Amino acid sequence: MTDTTGADASSSAAADGGSAVGDRATTGPFDETEANPVRPYIDLGGIKILPREGLNLRLEVEEQTKRIVAVGLDYADSTLQVQPFAAPRTTGLWAETRDQIRAQIRQQGGRVEEREGPLGPELLAEVPVIAGADGAAGKRLARFVGVDGPRWFLRGVIGGAATGDVEAAAQVEDLFRSIVVVRGGTPMPPRDLIPLKMPATPGTA
Repeated sequence: MTDTTGADASSSAAADGGSAVGDRATTGPFDETEANPVRPYIDLGGIKILPREGLNLRLEVEEQTKRIVAVGLDYADSTLQVQPFAAPRTTGLWAETRDQIRAQIRQQGGRVEEREGPLGPELLAEVPVIAGADGAAGKRLARFVGVDGPRWFLRGVIGGAATGDVEAAAQVEDLFRSIVVVRGGTPMPPRDLIPLKMPATPGTA
């Protein structure tokens, strides 16, 4: 279980593992060495988010450890949950991660199919959920996307309108592409979550 802390964000080839579109370095998601240094990013540690009108940002916190484990973005009647992970220097993680997600969803009784999307290979899934106060079972659509970068892997889970509406999907895909991943120089085992942090409040360092 997680709780969330909200903030309004509208105011403020080997390394790629073959899973990203070939022009990732110019279209995103970006490595910190590729990002425009003058853009007003929100610094969340392992990732930076570019503010835009209508974007709401949530930090998902692990209750026991109080560690931030994911960033939730509400935008274009959709949700985008993102997590940055350390990755090997020469191989990506997205192909292996897709296999793990596929197996997990099928084990839960859901349906999943792989397709080629604007961000590269992705999974479209019907995920079982408990719906309503009566505990009735239901299903929700989710898109699992991922991009391998230099020594990092960025995973996203898309819900809401962007699972089916072309215009909303394009907006959320653009949001995902605009993210900057800050891997840092600290040695980390592959698949470890790159540490995330609360954004600095105005007037603080």
